Amino acid sequence: MSFFDAIALGIVQGLTEFLPVSSSGHLVIGQTFLDVPTAGIVLEVALHVATLVSVVIVYRRRLLALALGALRREREAVEYIALVGVATLPAVVVGLFFHDAVRATFDVPAVTGVMLLVTGGILWSTRYVPRRPLRDRPNWTLALVIGCAQAVAILPGISRSGSTITAALWGRMPGDRAAEFSFLMSIPAIAGAAILELRDVSAVTHGGAAPLLAGFVAALISGVAAILGLVWLVRRQAFYAFSYYVWAMGLFFLSYLVLR
Repeated sequence: MSFFDAIALGIVQGLTEFLPVSSSGHLVIGQTFLDVPTAGIVLEVALHVATLVSVVIVYRRRLLALALGALRREREAVEYIALVGVATLPAVVVGLFFHDAVRATFDVPAVTGVMLLVTGGILWSTRYVPRRPLRDRPNWTLALVIGCAQAVAILPGISRSGSTITAALWGRMPGDRAAEFSFLMSIPAIAGAAILELRDVSAVTHGGAAPLLAGFVAALISGVAAILGLVWLVRRQAFYAFSYYVWAMGLFFLSYLVLR
């Protein structure tokens, strides 16, 4: 993995981890065009950790408030943390019991192209969400539904933020609250993904610390920018607009696979 490749994949990871366009799908596309068979386990873990740090930076005040509230046994904080836990369970089940099957889909680039088209449909559906929100946070049933959306998004080409925020919007949450819950529940999901990748750390080919650091910084900076940008857009009810890009990318990638 060269220095340039690490930066490019870091930017792709940081932007697409939080924008509703599928980070896993774009990494598959990026690796295909760069002719890089794999980013390397260490780099993949570094990029995941960088995006996790991005969430912590943007939502540091909210996380601190939840932590202090939990220590004080405040009901609202404890319940919110529990809701995040419930929403995390489906992804844990998929990650633990279907990890190898999911990883196999990354070796079939056409799956990514098709799933990007599916993501476009998911995003487009938000055009029809009732505009008047009913709740500032999910109830237990909605948290589980959002969690199932996150579990499906483990497939390459299905956007994690796109599917979870869409589920929250259909659950009648306001856009900024839907985004907040989605990003906070990404913390255990991203951490879990990094831990699962560490199981294969013995398979790493050493490429030096410089590309690793460059990819980490690129993913961190672009991740913060993506979160702030998405929250700004979702507040303006423009979430569905990402569907045009995702559809175009999916069709382009499938056409490339057919013609190459």
